[in-house]
Amino acid sequence: MSETAATRSADSSDSPGAPAVSVRWGILGTGLIAGLQTSDLVGHGFTVQAVGSRNLVTAREFAARFELPTAHGSYEALVNDPVVDVVYISSPHPFHYENALLALTAGKHVLVEKPFAMNEWQAQEIADLAASKGLVALEAMWTRYLPHMVRIRELIASGVLGEVRTLIADHNQNLPKDPEHRLNDPALGGGALLDLGIYPVSFAFDIFGAPATIRAAASMTVTGVDRQTAMIFEYGDGQQAVLHCALDTAGPNRAAVIGTGGSIDIDPVWYTPTGFTRYDDGGNVVERFDEPVTGRGMQYQAWEMERLVGAGATANDILPPSESVQVMAALDAVRSQIGLSYASDAR
Repeated sequence: MSETAATRSADSSDSPGAPAVSVRWGILGTGLIAGLQTSDLVGHGFTVQAVGSRNLVTAREFAARFELPTAHGSYEALVNDPVVDVVYISSPHPFHYENALLALTAGKHVLVEKPFAMNEWQAQEIADLAASKGLVALEAMWTRYLPHMVRIRELIASGVLGEVRTLIADHNQNLPKDPEHRLNDPALGGGALLDLGIYPVSFAFDIFGAPATIRAAASMTVTGVDRQTAMIFEYGDGQQAVLHCALDTAGPNRAAVIGTGGSIDIDPVWYTPTGFTRYDDGGNVVERFDEPVTGRGMQYQAWEMERLVGAGATANDILPPSESVQVMAALDAVRSQIGLSYASDAR
C-alpha cells in the first residue's frame, strides 16, 4: 500500500448493536443454515422464541442446542404460535413458497432464505400477499447487509469510481457428487444456479439493477441440472456483469467492480464478511477496507428485519420484495436459455 493510501477499519462497535424493538423470532427448519442464522441471532442478543420442524424430536434437539423456549412439531404450529412475530424460513428452496405463504397467512413477517422462491410467479405471490397484509417479506440475501457491501455502495454513490462499467463475480464450490443429493436432484431444485449463482446474480442487481439482456450457457450433470453456468448481463448504457457459478469445482470466489475512475477488488470469499482494496484509474491503492465481523455475519439482515418491523415499513431500498421478484425473473430467463426446468414452473 502506498503511504498516501487510506486504510479503513473498525471493530464490532460499528454494528447496529442490540435490537431496537422487541421482536420474537421463530425458526422454520432445523438444517445447517437454520443453525448458522440462529447462532448469530442468539449470539447478538436477539429474542429467539421458538423453532418448528416436521419432526418434534428434531425440533426439541434444535431448541436444546440453542436454549430456545419452545419446540414445535409442525410448521403450522410454529407460525400460529402467538409469541412469534417473525418467521425465518430456512427450508430447502423448493419449499420457500409454501412456507412463506403459510407464515404470512398466519400474520407473521418472514425472512426467506435465498433464492426467494423457485421462480418469478412464486416470488410475486409471496410479495403480493405480504403487501396485502402489511407484513415484511425480506429475502435473506445476507451479503447485501455486510459492512464491506455497505461501503461499496457508498463508494459507487460518491462517484469516486467514475462511471461503473463492469462487475465480475463468481461462486464456485466443490460440493457433493452423489446423484441423490438435493444439489443434484431436479425434483429438489438442484443445480448450481439457484444455490450458488443467486449470489453473483443478486450482486449484479445491487450494482446495476435489472439487465436489459441476458446471455447464458451451461454444462449439465447426468441428473439434468446445471453443473456450471456462465452469464453475461448487459445494460442500457453498455455496462456488463460477467457472472459464473459451479457446484463441482472450487474456485477463487472473488469479485471486482470496475469503473472509469477506479476499481474495487473484493477479497475471497466476496459474498461473506471480508475486505477489499480500492484502486484509482492508475492502479494505485487508495483505500483498504477491513472491518471485523463477529459470528458469521447473518445478524445484519436480522437487524434490518427488526428495523423494518419497528418502523412499520414493509420494504427497504436495499432489497425490496419487488427486486427479489426481478431477480427470480432473471434466473428464470437464464434457466430458459440453458434448458433447466422444474416442476414448480407449471402453475
